[in-house]
Amino acid sequence: MVKRSPTRKTLASLAAELGVSRTTVSNAYSRPDQLSAATRERILAAAKARGYPGPDPTARSLRTRRAGSVGVLLTEHLSYAFEDMASVDFLAGMAEASAGAQTTLTLIPAGPEGEAEATSLVGSAAVDGFVVYSVAAGDAYLEAARGRGLPVVVCDQPTDSGLPFVGIDDRAAIAPAARALVEAGHRKIGVLAIRLKRERHDGPISWDELQGADMHVQRARVMGAMDVFAQAGIAPETVPVVTQHINDAQTTRAAAQLLLDAHPNLTAVLCTTDSMALGVMTYARERGIDIPGELSVTGFDGIDAGQRLGLTTIVQPNKAKGAAAGHMLSKLIAGAEDSAAAMPAVPRRVLQTRFAQGRTVAPPL
Repeated sequence: MVKRSPTRKTLASLAAELGVSRTTVSNAYSRPDQLSAATRERILAAAKARGYPGPDPTARSLRTRRAGSVGVLLTEHLSYAFEDMASVDFLAGMAEASAGAQTTLTLIPAGPEGEAEATSLVGSAAVDGFVVYSVAAGDAYLEAARGRGLPVVVCDQPTDSGLPFVGIDDRAAIAPAARALVEAGHRKIGVLAIRLKRERHDGPISWDELQGADMHVQRARVMGAMDVFAQAGIAPETVPVVTQHINDAQTTRAAAQLLLDAHPNLTAVLCTTDSMALGVMTYARERGIDIPGELSVTGFDGIDAGQRLGLTTIVQPNKAKGAAAGHMLSKLIAGAEDSAAAMPAVPRRVLQTRFAQGRTVAPPL
C-alpha cells in the first residue's frame, strides 16, 4: 500500500480549521496591527504546528498587483555594493526605509562595462518601482526603468532627468575642501576623480573634456573645486586631473601613482571620493611620502575608514540619502495605487553636507 503524502496546508484550510476567516489568517502575517496579540499568536502557533509557511507570495502578488519589492538600480557590479562603503551606507538607508513596510529590496547591477541587456534586465525585475542610483543622463538602464511605467526616483544623477530626485549640491559641497587647500597655501594641486564619462576612460582628462563630461556628480565636484582654485589665481586648465572608471582599492592606488609620478611637484591632491583619497594615502605610504608633511590630501563622502585615519573630507549623508530615496519611492508607489489621489509635483530633495577638518592638510614645505 502506497502511503500518501500529507496534504499541504493552505491559507483556506488553516482558516477553516481554526474557525476564522482567510483575511484573519492573512493579517496575522501581513497586517498584524489588525489583530489582537492573542489571536495572532494562536494563528502563528497553529500554522507552525501544521507546517503552514504563510501566504503564497505569488498569489498575493496576483491578487494585489504588487510585487512587494522595490528595485535599486546600481551602476556597478553587485559585489561593489558591498565593498564601497558609501554604497553600503546608501543601501543601509534604503533598508531602513523599508523596515516594517512588508517590502523587500531587489538589487539590479547595471555594471559599467555594457548596456546591451538593459531592457531585459530591468524589464524582468519583479518590483513596484525603482531607485536609480547614480547613472549618466540618457543611460539605457535609466530609460528602461522609465519605460516600465512604474514610479522611479533618481539618486545623485542625472540631476535634470525630470524624475523625482534625491541628492546633494555636489558643486557647492566640495568647495570647503578646495578652500582648505588654497588657504593652507597650496598652489600645485592635482585632482583625482572616478568615472567622468559613460564610455570607459582611465587616465588624464583635459579641461575641454572635463567640461563636457556626462557623469554629473563627478563633473560637478571637479568643477566646484576649480571654481575655488580660479578664485585663488590658479588657472583651472593647468590643474592635472586623472580619472578612473572603476572605483576600487586597486584602481584608486593606480590613479594616485599615475598622477604623482607624472607630476612630482604636486603638494596636494583633491579627491572626489574618499576611496580615491585612501588610494593616495596607500601609494604615499609605499613611497615614503609623509601626509600631510609632504603631501596634503582631501576626500569626499565621509566613510568610516577615512574618518578613522583623520582624512580631511566632505561628509555627505549617504545613509540618510538612501532612506530619503526609499521613503520618496514608497509615497510615489502608494500614490500610484490610489487612482483618486492627485499626483503631486515632481518631488526633489537636496540634503546638506558638512566639512570634516581632519589631519591630512598642512601648509606646503
